Amino acid sequence: MSLFAGLRVIDCASFIAGPAAATILGDFGAEVIKIEPPGAGDPYRALAAMPGYPRSAENYTWLLDGRNKRSLALDLKSAAGRAILLRLVESADVFITNMPLGVRGRLGIAHADLSRGNPRLIYASLTAYGEVGDEAGKTGFDSTAYWARSGLMDQVRASADQPPARSVPGMGDHPTAVALYAAIVTALLRRERTGRGGHVETSLLANGLWSNGCLAQAALCGAEFFPRPPRERAPNACAHHYRTRDGRWFILSMLNEDRQFPDLVQALDRPDLLTDPRFASTKARHDNAAALIAVFDEVFACRDLADWRARLDAHGLTFGVVATPSDIAHDHQARAIRALVPLADSDFLTVSSPFEIAGEAKTPPHRAPALGADSEAILREAGYEMHEIAAWREAGVIG
Repeated sequence: MSLFAGLRVIDCASFIAGPAAATILGDFGAEVIKIEPPGAGDPYRALAAMPGYPRSAENYTWLLDGRNKRSLALDLKSAAGRAILLRLVESADVFITNMPLGVRGRLGIAHADLSRGNPRLIYASLTAYGEVGDEAGKTGFDSTAYWARSGLMDQVRASADQPPARSVPGMGDHPTAVALYAAIVTALLRRERTGRGGHVETSLLANGLWSNGCLAQAALCGAEFFPRPPRERAPNACAHHYRTRDGRWFILSMLNEDRQFPDLVQALDRPDLLTDPRFASTKARHDNAAALIAVFDEVFACRDLADWRARLDAHGLTFGVVATPSDIAHDHQARAIRALVPLADSDFLTVSSPFEIAGEAKTPPHRAPALGADSEAILREAGYEMHEIAAWREAGVIG
């Protein structure tokens, strides 16, 4: 039996971070009911068709975060739709939402509203900027609240004279989903011990600051920051990125230069660098980093990435290939650790949630549902009669 078998989750959220937390629960066997407005459904369904996104015949973003869920198309602006939701919540264990705080109040689906009918409910709330303070009601996405506001967008620019670096879709949402999942599971543990449900929350801003924690803490300690220099003048040649003959990039990460620099020069077939006074010690290498970068640029441009991977691996050196999205499907290590798993009834792989529990098998990922595909079945299970369902469908309450 799956770890969360019997756990009922209502995903009443949109886009990525909130729904992705429900996806993780579903990966471990929870029943997830996705609540969506009739008509277009969760706006996330249309994200992959936005300008600038990769083109595919598959709705790849929805395929990822909508897997293993059942879709109920329900108009929560109607009294009947809200009544249906309240009945479903009575038997739910977890309710996830990222609706604006004011909207929750107007719809009667705030924590205080739902917990009255189900005091064991775990109410999981996601916001952009938190639930208190002047910006509590402010809307935001991971690009704004996680990436830009946290300082990450500024700090990863190529150099101080370059524009801030744009994020990629879901880059802050998926880590935030893990935090929301952690809050939910922690609350479930407390419920097991006390019988009480409760309200848990996280925000994109809090997770952005946590992700940028090292530099955020430096700033909080009054540290002096230095503008990032151009690549050719980086302060450490042994923790830097280089381009190979076939146009690929990789990054070295040598944090123990005293021990590892001799291994590196062997891999490079450049023993002369050991006796060059500019590079003979860690301090000298840092003082002459620009000169060493120029040497490394010339050397690494003489061989293809595959050759350098073999050489650096043979000498036990830490480095990372700068992968492109097209590389991911061919990443054998990612398959070995089940970070990439087969999508049932298809020829595709999909990205699994990022942790495993020994002895617990995840639910095989199945395709995300069409909008409202399970509306009738869910309502029948909730005790509604077919004539009621038909009337609601006619009135547009369900889709």
